[in-house]
Amino acid sequence: MSVVLGENRYGKSRVRLLKVTREEDAHRVTEWNVEVWLEGKFSECFQHGDNSRILPTDTMKNTVYSLARSSDAVSMESFAQELVSHFIDTNPNADKAGARIVATGWKHLAAGEKQFTTAFTHHGEKHDTAVMTLSSTGDYASSSGFEDLWLLKTAHSSFAGYLKDRLTTLKETDDRLLGTLAKAQWKYNSTGLDFNASRLRTEAALIEAFAVHHSLSVQQTLYAMAQAALEAVSELAEVHLSLPNKHCNLVDLAPFGQDNPNQIFVPTDEPHGSIEASVRRTN
Repeated sequence: MSVVLGENRYGKSRVRLLKVTREEDAHRVTEWNVEVWLEGKFSECFQHGDNSRILPTDTMKNTVYSLARSSDAVSMESFAQELVSHFIDTNPNADKAGARIVATGWKHLAAGEKQFTTAFTHHGEKHDTAVMTLSSTGDYASSSGFEDLWLLKTAHSSFAGYLKDRLTTLKETDDRLLGTLAKAQWKYNSTGLDFNASRLRTEAALIEAFAVHHSLSVQQTLYAMAQAALEAVSELAEVHLSLPNKHCNLVDLAPFGQDNPNQIFVPTDEPHGSIEASVRRTN
């Protein structure tokens, strides 16, 4: 029997970084969870234990902190680009370098009308994400997104006309709650962008579409959200959305002599429907 090494990579994950930018009028806190990796001519290490072409993953971790100190990047994408450029420039055995960053948002504490410029709290549960890769031939690929964004609609959502068989117990409805823990990733059709501005416009289009769309299914709402983002942000080439259906089940109050006009629900996320798709620009 003969075997051969397939696709492979190695790197460092969960490099946690918190950076304080001390501006004159207020401080700014950035917290990123960074993953970096290399792909390339490393078969001798995997097959024979020859480490002569291997950059230690501990060095990769240190590189994240060192570059963060000298970096002026104001977006995850820009910092990821600095990371992959460094690893390609300094590692001749690497065919590709990659970086993925997940952000934890911070905002200034406020009490009443007062805002405290050096005190912070988490900015919700949503985490922004960015992925950047660079090949040794100079080809960049980048995407941005978010995960763990809770969304809920209490109106304009229905589900009816679906396929039924002898095991179908779900009742059709023209008035249901639609809840999801959304995850999104979008790819760009150009480089040199203002990534922060593009992110704000993309997120605004996605969220507005979710809120106003008259949903006949989660699938239809997903498509409407992605289409709205592509129409609103010209630099997007593709939007991928994952919208797990976090069910809210209507409670039967009839045994207690009460009605329930879509007011009292039991929220549950296990099991849940899994709906995801990519929507691409064609022109």
